Amino acid sequence: MDYKPIYYPETTFGGFSDIDGTIVFYTRVNALIKKSSIILDIGCSHGTHIDEPIKYKKELRTFKGKCAKVIGIDVDESARENPFIDEFHLLVDEHWPLPDDSIDMAICDAVIEHVSNPDSFFSECKRVIRPNGYLCIRTGNVLGYAAMLARIIPDVFHSAVLKKAQDKRKGADIFPTLYRCNTIWKMRRMLNQYGFDNYTYGYEAEPSYFSFSRFFYWLGVIHQRFSPGIFKLGIFAFAKKKSEE
Repeated sequence: MDYKPIYYPETTFGGFSDIDGTIVFYTRVNALIKKSSIILDIGCSHGTHIDEPIKYKKELRTFKGKCAKVIGIDVDESARENPFIDEFHLLVDEHWPLPDDSIDMAICDAVIEHVSNPDSFFSECKRVIRPNGYLCIRTGNVLGYAAMLARIIPDVFHSAVLKKAQDKRKGADIFPTLYRCNTIWKMRRMLNQYGFDNYTYGYEAEPSYFSFSRFFYWLGVIHQRFSPGIFKLGIFAFAKKKSEE
């Protein structure tokens, strides 16, 4: 059952709540895009939003046609089939196959939690993003209840659990979670260390993980409305690479 209209009645008009994390994150991303922008989609996958039923959300997440080029990189060869990118590069090691200072904006959505070497990741971000270019990150917060449950449950069971909690999630989209840069403080420190001015904060949308139970959904709503930022389920980071002048 869909409990969103009960606690977020505005979803009746357009299909999304005022606190929809995808709407909030990608609205700000879109505000930074220029027609001349070269955009890097880090962990582009095969185009997970291709089946998004809400047209507005799908358009927000689609950059092809809004900018000069969308480049996708991923560890999975199947991501080459992503219809929302213009160019694809397979990642075979920690070095990204992209020239220095070649990217105007990099987008990293639901990827950081799977990164085994954050220093290498942010070093590559610094290398490929142009001075005054942007890095936009959305990831889970290791101090949020979803991440805590994920750490308790062995990775081998994550597919079954996520299928129950998020019935639209495909098994192929589930990777081991490591959470090596998934607190607000760690994210800020890494971005500062690698030369990015940033605004990093906790964010929490409606409790979709609890859509299987009205009682747990209600508990999730209470958490969403009253928990401090450091315990919110997600982390948003919007960063700008400092000029080398």
